[in-house]
Formats: sequence, C-alpha cells, structure tokens
Amino acid sequence: MRDMTSPTVVILLGPPGAGKGTQARMLEEDFGLVQLSTGDLLRAAVASGSAAGQQARAVMEAGGLVSDDIVLAILRDRMAQPDVARGIILDGFPRTDAQAAALDGLLAGAGQRVNAAISLEVDDEAMVDRVAGRYTCGGCGEGYHDTFKQPAVAGVCDKCGGTGFKRRADDNAGTVRERLRAYHAQTAPLISYYDGKGVLKRIDAMGDIAAIRQTLGGIVAAVSAH
Repeated sequence: MRDMTSPTVVILLGPPGAGKGTQARMLEEDFGLVQLSTGDLLRAAVASGSAAGQQARAVMEAGGLVSDDIVLAILRDRMAQPDVARGIILDGFPRTDAQAAALDGLLAGAGQRVNAAISLEVDDEAMVDRVAGRYTCGGCGEGYHDTFKQPAVAGVCDKCGGTGFKRRADDNAGTVRERLRAYHAQTAPLISYYDGKGVLKRIDAMGDIAAIRQTLGGIVAAVSAH
C-alpha cells in the first residue's frame, strides 16, 4: 500500500452498472481510501445528529431535496474524521459543474484538490444487457446474472443455499436505457469540467474486472505521488 503524504481525492464517474461500487471497494483495499457516496453520507449524518445532519433530516422529512450547501457541510465534517486520512473516493457527488466548483472550493480550504476524476466508459446497449439481467439472493444479497453468473445449482444460492431470488423493479431494458440517457445528459458538463482542469481520466469499463482494477490502480498510484 502506498504511503500518501496528503489525502488523495478521486471521483468515480459512470452510469448504473458500470462497476463503480465494485472498483471503489478494490481501491479501498489497495490504497486505504474510503468510499463516500452521497446517500450513505446523508444517512450517517442524520443518524449522528450533527448540525448538518439535523438540517438534512428536516429537509428530507419535508419531502425536499437536500441543498448543495448542506451536502458540502456534511462532506466537510466527514473529511475531518481520522479514517479518511489517506483519501477518499467520491461516488454520486458532484453531479453538476456547480457542485464540482463548490467541491473545489471546499477542498482548497483544506489545502487539497481533486487528484483524478475517472470516467468508467461503457457501451450503452451492452450495459442494458448487463443491468437488465441482474438479480440477487433474497437471503444474503449475493449477486447473479442471467448470462454472466448463474448459481452452480439452478435456483440455489452458492453462498447461503437460499432459494429465494429477487430483481430490482427498475432493472428492465426500458428503464435502464432511460437511466443511461439521463446519466449522459447530466454528466456531460462534468466531463468537460474535469477535462478542463486536466484531471479527467477515461477507462474502458466493459472489460475484465481485474484488468480494470489494475488500470485504476495505476492511475491512483500516479496521482497520489503528487
């Protein structure tokens, strides 16, 4: 594991099913970074009862969208914790160039910056097949796929022996295509933003998981050295 003199900040960009969660967990293992997703951050802040968490709770209970200012306050609090001393992987934030600029300001205040924004590039139609075929064990949550990963014994989970499986209601071809269209529209400004900053990296995310891990690791190792 690399000894990092200052926290590394990596942003993972990619549509649902691109493997962001899987690769983030591997980066955690390989570099000691901590994955921070917006949803997890909000839930933890609300549970902690922090000032920002209380603000978020009030907005969420009223059915509103948590503002960028509140999210940034929660992120600032989280980044002050000792377990993120090596750095973080951001997943799900920023989503707009305005949020990206605000994040830059937050990091600059701590003497940090985004070291790499890594776009996991996918083929949309292949992604439709990949996501629409997903299902999980209802008992332990082990993931399976109609084409790529079926249980060794049909209808029986390899991990826990359970026989109940479930699919997400929105994991169907039509919904996946719509989510991909929304992702590309939303992320295009971010791609341009980080490209302009000179920190954008692109990876073919349709290949072997181990090969993607190696490529991502090379990027993170390189940017962590600076």
